[in-house]
Amino acid sequence: MKLKIISVGHKMPSWVDTACREYIKRMPRELPVEIIEIKPDKRAGGKNSQVVQEAEAQRILKAAGKDLLIACDEYGKEKTTLQLADMLKSWQELGRDISIVVGGADGLDPKLIQQADVRWSLSKLTMPHAFVRVLLTEQLYRAYSITQNHPYHKQ
Repeated sequence: MKLKIISVGHKMPSWVDTACREYIKRMPRELPVEIIEIKPDKRAGGKNSQVVQEAEAQRILKAAGKDLLIACDEYGKEKTTLQLADMLKSWQELGRDISIVVGGADGLDPKLIQQADVRWSLSKLTMPHAFVRVLLTEQLYRAYSITQNHPYHKQ
């Protein structure tokens, strides 16, 4: 099983790549994490938010393929880290790759959100996209460490 973080946005600061690489390298070979950057659609030519979202959604869905689709959405359900660990276990039992999707500045296309298998709210706070990547990679590693009874996560 592969975990993909499909994120609209590119040219992240070096600290983001450094932090994400650190947590990605800690993941086991049988549970790799890959970050796929989707180039944001430009607003040139009078494109409105809906047009931008639809164009980005097409590229996101192409990158996700037939994966289990998890949309990071402010109206989704919040999870504790222990609940994420349980979700990770159940994802592993499915035998499908997982795509966790992070929208761009205009957010995710509502049709993509409806199509998602899971709607997940990372927080009620608004976070910068760069930070979300780091948060996701760290929490995936933390959830994995919990499933392995590794002492990284303290209760």
